[in-house]
Amino acid sequence: EQPLCTAHIDDMVAMIIDLLDKGFAYESDGHVFFDVSKYDDYGKLSGNTLENLRGGVRVGEGEVARKKNSADFVLWKPELDGVGWNAPFGKGRPGWHIECSAMAKAVLTDGTNSDTIDIHCGGVDLKFPHHENEIAQSNCSHDAPLANYWVHNEFLNMGDEKMSKSLGNVKLIHDLLKDWDGEVIRLALLKAHYRSELTWTESLLKESKANLDRVYGFLKEFAHSPVRTDISDEKITNYSFNQFNDDINSPELIKIFLGESEMFGNFSQSYFFGLQRASQGVDSPQPLSYYLGKATSAYTQLKLIANLLGLLQKDPDDWFKGGASADEEAEFDAIAKRREQARAQKDWAAADAARDEATAKGIVLEDGPDGTTWRKA
Repeated sequence: EQPLCTAHIDDMVAMIIDLLDKGFAYESDGHVFFDVSKYDDYGKLSGNTLENLRGGVRVGEGEVARKKNSADFVLWKPELDGVGWNAPFGKGRPGWHIECSAMAKAVLTDGTNSDTIDIHCGGVDLKFPHHENEIAQSNCSHDAPLANYWVHNEFLNMGDEKMSKSLGNVKLIHDLLKDWDGEVIRLALLKAHYRSELTWTESLLKESKANLDRVYGFLKEFAHSPVRTDISDEKITNYSFNQFNDDINSPELIKIFLGESEMFGNFSQSYFFGLQRASQGVDSPQPLSYYLGKATSAYTQLKLIANLLGLLQKDPDDWFKGGASADEEAEFDAIAKRREQARAQKDWAAADAARDEATAKGIVLEDGPDGTTWRKA
């Protein structure tokens, strides 16, 4: 449920009254402005200083003549076209910034015995002036920090352009989910640090899908191996959480998750295939216990990181079915069976025909010692 701005007008008016009473705001020609000169820490979040801002004027916040300082921002302005709410300082409507401060206090701190929220997020373009102004009015009204941590994400680029409504290149999650699993979208987004720009392309999604196919493939094989999957490893846990706590270092965790980090050498194909050979009694450089230990440690780390990042949340068999309906599963099973029978009879033309039919329907047939199976491409 999302709070409505119009349901919190009284909260905004109360905060403005509080700022007026404490001397942080003033009335001018039907407007109420926040006096930035009264707040010593103004500009601390963004690195702006009042000296640098003295020549700037915020468009839409009234003429300079109404303000004491050019950087002062509006808390309340007169009604427009008959739209407004009654307040002690005149009928009008709230400024952009006061809405967020009042609603954060009313909704996010309700029942917490504190006026401070833990984490405040937003795009890097909101750092100044919006978040700076939120901080000023909230801190001065409550005599407490608005938030303990500020997290600003960089822009998402669609090819060579920034994603924006004005350019008409906005991608909505519910549209992407029509063609891509949610975990594919999540992995693609996590490959860049939240404070770094990310270029969004079809190839990024295809790469992420291939990454997850490979790791889900490992999990599927592990299900048929003697690897223990019910243990925890304190060293692995601490390292993974340290990466997450290091300003949410998702790219490093993704490298470990995909086996591309030097710190994650134990989750490599050599250990996995060594485990297979040793468990099958085939000659191998190390005994079975060696590979079991390595593979168990690798599995533990893989699942831990996956849970931190919200990945590998599906059963491997369900993942490779790709959300196919019951009717589709029956159809694909029949195609796989036709290929399996054709191969058994050495009818290679029929086997190829089944494969081509599968490709046309968006599935991949895989031949193995136990027969032919299928997965979504």
